[in-house]
Amino acid sequence: MTEPLNPSLDDDLALALELADRADAISRERFHALDLVITTKPDRTPVTDADQAVERAIRAGLAQRRPGDAILGEEYGAEGSGSRQWIIDPIDGTAGFLRGIPIWATLIALAVDGVPVVGVVSAPALGKRWWARTDGGAWMLDERAPDAAPERLRVSGVATLDDASLSYNSIQQWDSAGRLDSLIALSRQVWRTRAYGDMWSYMLLAEGHLDIAGEFDLQPYDMAALVPIVQEAGGRFTSVDGQAGPWHGSALATNGLLHEAALEALKAPESAAPRG
Repeated sequence: MTEPLNPSLDDDLALALELADRADAISRERFHALDLVITTKPDRTPVTDADQAVERAIRAGLAQRRPGDAILGEEYGAEGSGSRQWIIDPIDGTAGFLRGIPIWATLIALAVDGVPVVGVVSAPALGKRWWARTDGGAWMLDERAPDAAPERLRVSGVATLDDASLSYNSIQQWDSAGRLDSLIALSRQVWRTRAYGDMWSYMLLAEGHLDIAGEFDLQPYDMAALVPIVQEAGGRFTSVDGQAGPWHGSALATNGLLHEAALEALKAPESAAPRG
């Protein structure tokens, strides 16, 4: 295949969707596999042979189709340099994947000058895929639906915290960051709290089913693919302290209408400090 010398975002999105197809074929086969190989990384997080195989396949595809682009992946680190960087989480939600829980996905993003402009989240065990590119809208395909067709996404119109639904993902992460009191303060202001977990909270937000999602202890590959999808659905995505992009170790996504109120509610007290 002849690749464009100066690919458009549509070209890049098409490639990301193709790479997600390759990833799904690998991960779907390894999900529930009795011979799944599980090891522990130095940071004490689990990794499976499926994580590694998926990332290798995506890297191989990028090496062939975008050889001049940089890559950052969870399992094999960073390679290359330049203004265009592909950011990969081969299986977001590995802990659930290895326990047979279907809430996991492959995340593929392209950042240009540090700004995520393409994002694909593919969750084959849920039968769903979400994607977006800058100025192209956010979309979802539910493969379980008869005559499935892509559906354009839009965040909710909830405008007050007392009507809002919040997903906080992990009590332990907020506690370790020294921000549990802030989370509890916000939880007292909203209508409903749940911990849906991993990428799913943010996709539910982009679909308009949730209004606020946030968590700590994140890496760029956990967030980069989520950013265009949330933003193109009409929402906002920052760190919990309001910094733009996936580079600051935490995430706060909202429908936009609630973002400033959520930031204010989650403002760190002067005495807050991460727990060792």
